[in-house]
Amino acid sequence: MLLQAKNIYKRYESVEVLKGVSLTISKGEIVSLVGASGAGKSTLLHIMGTLEEADQGEVFLGDQSLTNLRRNELARYRNRHIGFVFQFHHLLPEFTALENVCIPGWIGGRKKNEVEKRALELLDLLGLATRKANKPAQLSGGEQQRVAVARALINEPEIILADEPTGNLDSVNARALHDLFFDLRKRLNQTFLIVTHNEELASQCDRCVHMKDGQIQDI
Repeated sequence: MLLQAKNIYKRYESVEVLKGVSLTISKGEIVSLVGASGAGKSTLLHIMGTLEEADQGEVFLGDQSLTNLRRNELARYRNRHIGFVFQFHHLLPEFTALENVCIPGWIGGRKKNEVEKRALELLDLLGLATRKANKPAQLSGGEQQRVAVARALINEPEIILADEPTGNLDSVNARALHDLFFDLRKRLNQTFLIVTHNEELASQCDRCVHMKDGQIQDI
């Protein structure tokens, strides 16, 4: 067991979004979360990534309970151990591709030259070595998303959580991103939990977890 959610409940005002959800992800797995809009997929992903707090339940990364860590401790732990990829990249427009990739490493207090060296290696691995000095506006949508993936990898996290990572890409770039995730699993033994509406991506994953009305239907 690498990442585990146990009996997670979450309510927003009068709406119960998650109703006692439990899910376990193993090292090296690529798992997709699928279901209709409003099923609770992104909320579960955000709680498992410690971006949101559950009303009830626990989250573990390995043997470490993440539920009772204080805010500053949690931020440091998240920076070091969990990578994120979102639908709209969230790259900082004033920084180059290289600088965007480096930011989590710098926030984590690692040495500047060490972080830049690793960032260059990741950009090369993802086919972006020649684009390192370009700012996001000078990159295609597919290139921006690969920069976001490199940024998620910079601190060598145990798991990457991806929320609709292909939702803003055309079919060609979406397929390329699918292939990249599986290549990273092969090269780095990287683990992924992916929220997606993309049936092709979901069908390629090791497991496809279906959610409906705040509960898991099958695993």
